[in-house]
Amino acid sequence: MAKRPQLTGRAAILAVVVCAIAMSLAYPVREYISLRRSISELRAEKARVEAEKQALLARDQQANDPNWIKKTAKERLHYCGPGEKCFVVMEPGEAERRTTVKQPATTPPWYQTLWESVEAADAGTGRRAVTNRAPQPSTTPSTTPSTKPTTSPTPGPTKKESVGQ
Repeated sequence: MAKRPQLTGRAAILAVVVCAIAMSLAYPVREYISLRRSISELRAEKARVEAEKQALLARDQQANDPNWIKKTAKERLHYCGPGEKCFVVMEPGEAERRTTVKQPATTPPWYQTLWESVEAADAGTGRRAVTNRAPQPSTTPSTTPSTKPTTSPTPGPTKKESVGQ
């Protein structure tokens, strides 16, 4: 009796066809699933927007009610109707907090900043003028002679000297 091979030609062709079908269906199925997920997200967003729209419409209808307008004006703006006595209850220490409100730092005018930078350049400090500080008296270089001797840098060789050597 002859031994039968494990994998026949027909079985190999069938395996290749099944793999080809599976491969050709993989991408469309993946796209279908992603589109279904996208559709469900869009439906959820649409429901959220519709709920927000309904809330805004209800608020708009409420704004047309004159009693709601009066109530809101009394609560938020502290309005009083004619003949009513209104009181404002202040918490302890609130007056102190109101008096200790810090004022924002004032910046000097542009021309003062410009002049400070010119003075800094003249003084040779090489720093830029600070814009967020109180005005200070200008600093001028002292007229007293310095004890250090000043030396000028020595120039390097010129072209004539380098060519001739």
